[in-house]
Amino acid sequence: MEQFNIDKEYGELHSHYPVAGGKPIIGITANFNEGNACLAEAYYASVLAAGGVPLLIPPYLQRDALADTLNAVDAVVLSGGADIDPRYMDEEPDYSLLHTINPKRDSQELLLVRLAVARQLPILGICRGVQTLAAALGGGVHQDIYAALGNTLLNHDQNEERGVATHSVCIEEGTKLSQLFACDSLAVNTFHHQAVSRVPQGFVVSARAADGVIEAMEAVDGRSIIGVQWHPESFIMKDDNRCMLPLFNWVVAEAGLYRRARELHRGIISIDSHCDTPMLFADGYRLDERSGSALVDLHKMCEGALDVSVMVAYLKQEGRDEVSHAAATRKADGILQAIADKVACCSRFVALADTPDGVVALKQEGRRIIMRGIENGYAIGRDISNIERYRHMGIVYMTLCHNGDNDICDSARGNGEHDGLSLFGRAVVSEMNRVGMMVDLSHAAESTFYDVLELSSVPVVCSHSSCRALCNHPRNLTDEQLRAIASKGGVVQVTMYSGFLVEEGEATLDDFMQHLLHAVDVAGIDHVGVGTDFDGDGCVVGCADASQLRNVTRELLRRGFSDDDIRKIWGGNWLRVMREVQQAVADK
Repeated sequence: MEQFNIDKEYGELHSHYPVAGGKPIIGITANFNEGNACLAEAYYASVLAAGGVPLLIPPYLQRDALADTLNAVDAVVLSGGADIDPRYMDEEPDYSLLHTINPKRDSQELLLVRLAVARQLPILGICRGVQTLAAALGGGVHQDIYAALGNTLLNHDQNEERGVATHSVCIEEGTKLSQLFACDSLAVNTFHHQAVSRVPQGFVVSARAADGVIEAMEAVDGRSIIGVQWHPESFIMKDDNRCMLPLFNWVVAEAGLYRRARELHRGIISIDSHCDTPMLFADGYRLDERSGSALVDLHKMCEGALDVSVMVAYLKQEGRDEVSHAAATRKADGILQAIADKVACCSRFVALADTPDGVVALKQEGRRIIMRGIENGYAIGRDISNIERYRHMGIVYMTLCHNGDNDICDSARGNGEHDGLSLFGRAVVSEMNRVGMMVDLSHAAESTFYDVLELSSVPVVCSHSSCRALCNHPRNLTDEQLRAIASKGGVVQVTMYSGFLVEEGEATLDDFMQHLLHAVDVAGIDHVGVGTDFDGDGCVVGCADASQLRNVTRELLRRGFSDDDIRKIWGGNWLRVMREVQQAVADK
């Protein structure tokens, strides 16, 4: 055997640095036995063969350390090992059926899975790992398949070597698994007596054994998660058999995309230009607590790499008499103050901003940012002085209307009362220009839209609108409108409200991407952004809350968008318009 020469190896390795980007890091959970963390060679050999860098994750429960570990890796592989304790699924254990259980692994890995899923990390679960996924995410696990399903099952605990296939599984058509292996049947090994009994919400069974035992499951809601009951890593250790390498190639490729997105977000400012989270404040909402109902909080913003959320004071269009207008103004004032109060309660982590320079400074400090807007000019009543007052409070934009005509203009869902802007509305637009508040044309009728474009001396925005060419809804923008707002230097923030993306059914991330791509094609890359309408019924399968917004970046990368293009879409275009609107005031 040739002697290892450390000087030679060090010299050759050193000559490769620095390497731009680097290989994706794959965290592999370790087994735990008699006080020792350990991992079979086959796991990390398979990750290396697929081009990843393996990193052992030993079982521990220090939550901060676990979170930091997941912030450093680009994917997770859940390895095999002991039984899952059924008590974690609120089942009484039958110790006559269970083999060894490992509380230290169970408690850590169930938490790890939740944290990893929240961060949208790619995950590959192997044997026990697929069961861990099911247990952590609301599925079920048989304590013993023979007791649950009968003794006529296949032998699922083979005596043959680990790298030998002993039975086949049937792969479901149209699944990721069928795409990876390009077949409908796969020969696998088997070493288990527990198995997934019920897949979690958002998953499908992607393979079964001939006896009906679930052999694989995968996420179908945009998350990159696959779990298999067999041991794919074992094959590579037998004569360098690479038949199962597609699984490891998949997780490493997904990890590479995740790594690119994460690195990109460190250098850009990501802005969601419209969310209605203040509508949930009455339920005891706190920014710094993970909410079970709100789609935006600090936890989700951090996990989804969202720097800025524009929270709005939404006002339903109601009566237009003096008393009603005064009530609307008081309501808007209360909501805007409540937003500021929520931010103040966790000022170590988040701050208000109302200028581009303020946003940039807070990003550099490592804090998340809340900007405030008003949804429905009904908030000002007939008192135009409210516009300057709101701008001095830090309000960055105001939609002229909502679903119904008001004293300012006609709505896309109105009756055409003014044929566009009213005389008062023309004064409102001019005043917004004067004080540096962005005019938001989401919800406005086409007549209003074109009146404003003709009148406004600065670019305007649509904070949450989509494309009528793809979904024929009056709230959406025609191609002519997209081109017109771009010609005036404005920006259209594509929304995730299902009813504006598809005419029937529940919209997916791909539906949202189709609208985003169409807007880019028509208006140009300098005039498009993202305005989710989270907590105002905006969300799609694959981007269900702020924690999943990084998925948009991954989809943009998949489609070949450059880093600079993504920077523009994620906030660069919005900040440019904001700067122009505010600079016009300074230049006067």
